[in-house]
Amino acid sequence: MIVLGLDPSLTNYGWALHDSTAPVGDPSRCPQRGRFCTPPKMEFVDRYVSQRDSLRALIQDTRPDRVGIEFPIFGNLWSEGMYGLFLYSCEALKLEGCDVVFWAPLQVKAHARDTLDRPKGWAMDKQDMIQASKVDAGGGRWNHNEADAYLVAVLSARFWEFFDGSLLEGSLTSTEERYFTKVHTFKRGRHAGRTVKKGVIYREKDRFFMWSQDPEEK
Repeated sequence: MIVLGLDPSLTNYGWALHDSTAPVGDPSRCPQRGRFCTPPKMEFVDRYVSQRDSLRALIQDTRPDRVGIEFPIFGNLWSEGMYGLFLYSCEALKLEGCDVVFWAPLQVKAHARDTLDRPKGWAMDKQDMIQASKVDAGGGRWNHNEADAYLVAVLSARFWEFFDGSLLEGSLTSTEERYFTKVHTFKRGRHAGRTVKKGVIYREKDRFFMWSQDPEEK
């Protein structure tokens, strides 16, 4: 499966392709990667449009099987602007009929932390994310935006393989079980007895979208 991972940014929008069939550690795991760049002096709306159009052109050129994208942290630095870019990105994905799954930045970092066998609670910085990408897809020089995008693609590939049934639940890591299949039942308080399905697999049209399957969505 070829999965496109996206790390949205107005200045350096990272993207990377992940081939889940290639052996771990082989550079063929990441056949292509790069960035869309816009200068701060460009008018703000033109920057959004440029990044959206660059994403559409990339999808038309590479035709990935599935997509994964990182969504913004609300309350963080300039979160409103990043959410605007996220919406433009989603518009591009919907127009191109892509199946996409959304991940929070901390989820991507936690999954990458497993790759490096870092202890629980380890704060993954840019160099850690680059190192995790090198472990999975070989060495060489990695830009941190591209590394983040690649690790989004790796996590997304695992989710899509689980969704398709080629990856069985017994083969999931503990981190993947928590993200993909978690079901929580309250034992105390006013919600006692209530069950909430928090895993992404239960949250279609909230955390993942099958925009390739509905002709009205294209």
